[in-house]
Amino acid sequence: MKALKNTLVLLLILVVAFAIYVGSRPADFNFERSRTIQAPVSVLFNKVNDFKNWPAFSPWIEQDTAAQIRFGEVSRGVGGEYEWEGEILGVGNMRTDAAVKDQSISQTINFLKPYEATSNVNWRFRPVENGTEVTWQMDGEKNFLSKLYTVFMGSIEEMTGPDFERGLYKLDSVVQQDMKVYSIEVNGVVEHSGGYYLYKSTSCKMSEFETEMKKAMPAIGGCDINQNTGFQGRPFVFYQQRGTAENAVVFSPPLPTTTRIHSIEPGFFTRRPAPFRAAKTTLTGD
Repeated sequence: MKALKNTLVLLLILVVAFAIYVGSRPADFNFERSRTIQAPVSVLFNKVNDFKNWPAFSPWIEQDTAAQIRFGEVSRGVGGEYEWEGEILGVGNMRTDAAVKDQSISQTINFLKPYEATSNVNWRFRPVENGTEVTWQMDGEKNFLSKLYTVFMGSIEEMTGPDFERGLYKLDSVVQQDMKVYSIEVNGVVEHSGGYYLYKSTSCKMSEFETEMKKAMPAIGGCDINQNTGFQGRPFVFYQQRGTAENAVVFSPPLPTTTRIHSIEPGFFTRRPAPFRAAKTTLTGD
């Protein structure tokens, strides 16, 4: 009986000593990984800034393809959110707290299972000679369970650092593939002979430009059809005013026509600019 009692006391001492050892381990952690990617900084920033792009380069989703991924009502920029649940990934969520266009993104990541923990995730984008240096950084404080987990599994950097490296490698591959979808050719300086075009001016907030543009183009085309004139080239956009203090834009989507229109619908106008010189480029793709 005495031997059993001594054994239990010894076990208790060992448990207490182990708990003290775990509790005394460093609470703070901070590490980062960087990679230079041959792509414009805006392309990389936009890719990372929208959580809906993450499944394509996330090293963790690659490990747990059956995991359930859910995006918040907002997935891009400040307030963007997504959450996950899987056998390997566990349960957690992530939120974007701040973003400086083409420079940095700050996020908070919450782990709920297999243990609870909260960490900070930061991205930095720096233009360099060969493209953009992308830095993926993580820091936070470990609670007792996190410390216990790292005692047996290794430090957070040892566990997560290789994943960051894999993620940056995949981000590089995804962006390179995206950029092959389109190409831009600089044709040089050309002489344009002018010609007639039909147009209708529209004003709106910059944030509404895309929607209003989609409305304006069909209206111009419909007017041309009604006048039985005929197209002479592709439509384009003429900005009379943009980027004002009120964040408004005044634009016209002119449609080149073969002849001058004398009888025209209200709100539409026709004109013939003088011949001019222009720098011409051709965009192929999206």
